[in-house]
Amino acid sequence: MNLVEEIKNAIQESIEAIYQKAVSNDALLINETKAEFEGDFTLVTFSLSKLLGKKPDEIADELGKELVDKFDLFTSYNVIKGFLNLTINHQFYISFLNDNWHNNEFGLLPSNHIKVMVEYSSPNTNKPLHFGHLRNIFLGASIANILDAAGYEVIKANLINDRGIHICKSMVAWLQFGNGATPQSTGIKGDHLVGDYYVKFNDTYKLEIETLIASGHSKEEAEKKAPIYLQAQELLRKWEAGDEETLSLWKTMNDWVYEGFDISYERLGITFDKFYYESKTYLLGKKIIERGLENGVLFQKEDQSVWIDLTDDSLDQKLLLRGDGTSVYITQDIGTANLKYSDFEMDRSVYVIGDEQNYHMQVLKLIMQKMGEPGADGIYHLSYGMVELPNGKMKSREGNVVDADDMMDEMIAIAKKNTEELGKVDGFSKQELDDLFITLGLGALKFYLLRVDPKKRMIFNPEESIDFHGFTGPFVQYTHARICSILRKAGD
Repeated sequence: MNLVEEIKNAIQESIEAIYQKAVSNDALLINETKAEFEGDFTLVTFSLSKLLGKKPDEIADELGKELVDKFDLFTSYNVIKGFLNLTINHQFYISFLNDNWHNNEFGLLPSNHIKVMVEYSSPNTNKPLHFGHLRNIFLGASIANILDAAGYEVIKANLINDRGIHICKSMVAWLQFGNGATPQSTGIKGDHLVGDYYVKFNDTYKLEIETLIASGHSKEEAEKKAPIYLQAQELLRKWEAGDEETLSLWKTMNDWVYEGFDISYERLGITFDKFYYESKTYLLGKKIIERGLENGVLFQKEDQSVWIDLTDDSLDQKLLLRGDGTSVYITQDIGTANLKYSDFEMDRSVYVIGDEQNYHMQVLKLIMQKMGEPGADGIYHLSYGMVELPNGKMKSREGNVVDADDMMDEMIAIAKKNTEELGKVDGFSKQELDDLFITLGLGALKFYLLRVDPKKRMIFNPEESIDFHGFTGPFVQYTHARICSILRKAGD
């Protein structure tokens, strides 16, 4: 039983003793006492006036006397205009702590036998994790932890976007400019190395577009005829045709990225139970779409492209498969959703995805429902706003994105600087200090990105996040350290 329930039970007994009337548990309104008044919890007595035939102030005073006289739970009371403010006996909290001191399960609810998958991170293999990924990762991990503590069976999933034209862009640039470079030969972390070639592709692409425009092409024509872009498209065709040489390069570069991701996830303290790869789900999506076409849920246009009509749902027609049979983003999303349910048969499937995909996720759920796919009703989009730095938005293709690794390094460096300036480094070994700076820096990073309502966009200020005062990670950590100090001094 929680404290509010104990208070309500005591009030019910007191009302019956004083007035010989029964009051339901739901009829009693208990709030935490406002900071400007003395007390811990407040009973609102106005709703009891008609039932008990007395003024709210009289009821509050009579109940207060009865509660303090008859129950050890209360030490004092006061009445403010019909509000009964009750002070809880400190012995209650002491007994509570003593009873739960060694209870490792305290705060955890028993299993409710509801299975939930939480999908988060979901990076592309053409670049490293960047700062924008961090809010997604921390939200997903936190939601998974909360659900786990609340008794749900949680599967933490990561969908890797490992195929498509954007992946081929990095591959083309490496073939053209890499000269056989590897993470080992360059000393560059694998995901960063591949990301450098993604930026190199776009730099080259821009120059080629400018050259074509200067020679008389329109901007639209130039974008489609740029040589490096045509090479990327050809590489994509080879990949989809199963060309061995192309697949070998694709696998090699993806492996470099995965090794880099693993290092970043370990630093962040992030783990997953299941990885999905879009290269293995897009074909399944095609099969499901073909089945929907046969069932009459979908329709084909003259160019053989496959669509679904959502106009009756106040949306529009949605392309699911191009006329040449190639997939679009939602094709593989349909396949992935089907595979996830087939693997785990979960009751809910939570997608942690930015708010720019609100429409996409609404359409995905609706398509799955209309095609009668199992688990469709359990799809839930945890939408969140983008994160910006004080100097504005970041774009991977332009190379002005802050890498997650660089942000972690910066936060640790700021934690070190602030701690040393406060003079709180005496008596620590070098290893202890290094661990301390990591704990402070990454704690500040996580807390700052989680403290804002997910639906809101936010600006991340590194210096502000590491502040040792106010609503920050280091302040919470400091409070924890103080509590540990009190407990050490208290002994057994």
